[in-house]
This record gives sequence, structure tokens and C-alpha cells, in this order.
Amino acid sequence: MGHHFQKFLKGVWDESPGKHKMLNKLTQGIEFQGQALTLRSERQKLLASNIANADTPGFLARDINFSQALKQAAGELKQASGMTVSSSGHIGGSSKDKLVASNLSYATPSQLSPDGNSVDMDRERASMADNSVKYEATLRFINSHVKTMIDSIKGQ
Repeated sequence: MGHHFQKFLKGVWDESPGKHKMLNKLTQGIEFQGQALTLRSERQKLLASNIANADTPGFLARDINFSQALKQAAGELKQASGMTVSSSGHIGGSSKDKLVASNLSYATPSQLSPDGNSVDMDRERASMADNSVKYEATLRFINSHVKTMIDSIKGQ
């Protein structure tokens, strides 16, 4: 293990007051982007479900309000108590299902089919493509951020 890495770990894991602020600053961006990635993944599942049920009589297409869900997720990352929630099972934690469910709505159909199905295939395909591009961009940002942190630790 390199000297710079050992020094970094000592600074991060030192139990002295205020030492966790350094770790929080390093991981804050990744946590936010991780929440965005999780929400994008859940949205992709919803869109895929809508497409899969395009021929199901009475099926109502659903979607999430992504920006509202992300704002809610970001607010949960900044808990007033200062405690870090690393698992949805922790007190005060929120599972992704609860987050998605609270921002879930029925898509407004441009035209309802005679059998009551509200899936608009053009809209669903466009939304899926847009979400896929944004998912990939978020993933690239996370990878870049992690690479930058590793390079900083190595002293390069």
C-alpha cells in the first residue's frame, strides 16, 4: 500500500471530530449520482413495463416525476442529524421503492385506445431512449469521479 494511500485512509478514518467531513465531501457527488442512477434504472423498468403491456386491455401507462424524485432523494442524503444512511433498512432510510412510489403517476394519454389502454408507443420509445442516454451519462460521470478520486489518492 502506497504512502499517500495510507495517509489518505488515516485522514478519512480518524475518529476525531470533524474528520468525517472530508469523507462526506469526497462521496457526496457520488451519492447524488448514485441516487440518480437508481431512479433512472427504476424509470427504465416502468417504461419497459408500459411497452410490454401495450396490447393489454385497460392498462394505464405509468411514469415517475424524475426531477421531483431526485430532489426528494437529495434531501434524504442531507439528513439534519448528520447520520449517514447506507442501507434502506436503517432508521430514517427510504427504499427506492418508496421513493419511486411517492413520485409515480399515470401518464397522460394523447389518445386512449378503444380497449382503454393508455400506452402511446411513440412516447414510450422516445422516453426510453432519452432515459437510456441520461443513464449512460450518469454512469460515465460516476466512473470519471471515481477515477479522479483514485488518481488523487495515488498522488497522480
